[in-house]
Amino acid sequence: MQTPTATKPLWQTYLLFLAPMVLSNFLQSMSGTVNSIYIGQMLGTQALAAVSGMFPVIFFFIALVIGLGAGAGVLIGQAWGAREAHMVKAIAGATLLLGVLIGLAAAVLGSVFARQALQGLGTPTDVLDDAVAYAHVMMWILPSMLVFVLFTQLLRGVSDTVSPLLALMVSTCVGLALTPALIRGWFGLPQLGIQSAAFAGLAGNLSAMAWLAWRLIRKQHPLAPDREFFAALRLDGAILGKVLRIGLPTGVQMIVLSLSELVILALVNQHGSQATAAYGAVTQIVNYVQFPALSIAITASILGAQAIGAGRLERLAPILRTGLLINVCLTGGLIVLGYLLSHWLLGLFLTEDSTRAMAEHLLHIMLWSLLVFGFQAIIGGIMRASGTVLVPVAIAIICVVGVQLPAAYWLDGQYGLQGVWMAFPVAYLGMLVLQTLYYKLVWQHQKIERLV
Repeated sequence: MQTPTATKPLWQTYLLFLAPMVLSNFLQSMSGTVNSIYIGQMLGTQALAAVSGMFPVIFFFIALVIGLGAGAGVLIGQAWGAREAHMVKAIAGATLLLGVLIGLAAAVLGSVFARQALQGLGTPTDVLDDAVAYAHVMMWILPSMLVFVLFTQLLRGVSDTVSPLLALMVSTCVGLALTPALIRGWFGLPQLGIQSAAFAGLAGNLSAMAWLAWRLIRKQHPLAPDREFFAALRLDGAILGKVLRIGLPTGVQMIVLSLSELVILALVNQHGSQATAAYGAVTQIVNYVQFPALSIAITASILGAQAIGAGRLERLAPILRTGLLINVCLTGGLIVLGYLLSHWLLGLFLTEDSTRAMAEHLLHIMLWSLLVFGFQAIIGGIMRASGTVLVPVAIAIICVVGVQLPAAYWLDGQYGLQGVWMAFPVAYLGMLVLQTLYYKLVWQHQKIERLV
């Protein structure tokens, strides 16, 4: 692991950091996709609709932890750039303990109110009971999922993207092997229906965390779960204040995005379970493009934070330019593949021709706009590296609440289901214009200082 003071060309530093993260995102997306294929092919379209309806609810809780990780990642990146290992542990310990408490609260609240939440979303009645049964299991395994997600974000703050990748490989292999076995009851295992993927995911998460702890201790990693690390597991008010100052706005942004997805899903559900299944299928394909774009933004933010910690502010502009160029190449390339292979990809987990045709049409409407989404995310990531989050987050929220949702409602009335997807490009273009204006006119003229 190296700080930005290394002499590598910037594009090499970017790719060395980015490649394992993109592969991690690919594995995450692949795991979700293969599980959807298992459910769609082995249990049917209605089962897929039941599982798809739970995704925004899970994302709502994950958003809180992603916000924490974003705030802690900036602070850890600055401390790591300044070569202050003790501060790295202190930030990680305080953040991780808060994440555990959030996970436990989410498990209780989510399991108690699962049915009400799904009914409020307008989940079709023919899949409601299955959706509730799946939701109960997902809520109780949520703490382990949140801890895993948060810890991998903390590792990236010290430029370690390889350990999260290897841990995710363990989790994915265990989960994908167990899911069909639990669906069919192979090897004497119980038949668990659509809950199979959730239980398999829990086994994968626990296996991955155990393996990750062993690897970090063996390598004497700066974030190894050793005696010093456990001593840092305390709710340090000063540290958490800084983490929340950066992370809370990001978490709020993620929550608003998740709430907007709930509204979008409610609009989709009005068109029936076939439309809900199409929504789930489109989401799977979009993840393969959107997550790499977000990975580039995270890379820009971490490298920017490390540069600030090392006192090398002149690297910020090149980091931004390199990120934008990589977005063109990587995200743009994935978009092209998405258009070329959409019919085949959607057919992997949608067995009904009419549902697949619907999903393909919806995907084609908004897929191109993920390139625009990547541009605005990278610009926001650079500003986040300095602790500037309030205005970029406000821009995103305004574009979602004030542009996307009204447009989705209006376009749904004008064009039906396809109108809902037309609102995504409109919102992303608004975000890019406003983020760019704030970056050029305000942020570039501010004084940038270390936060820790």
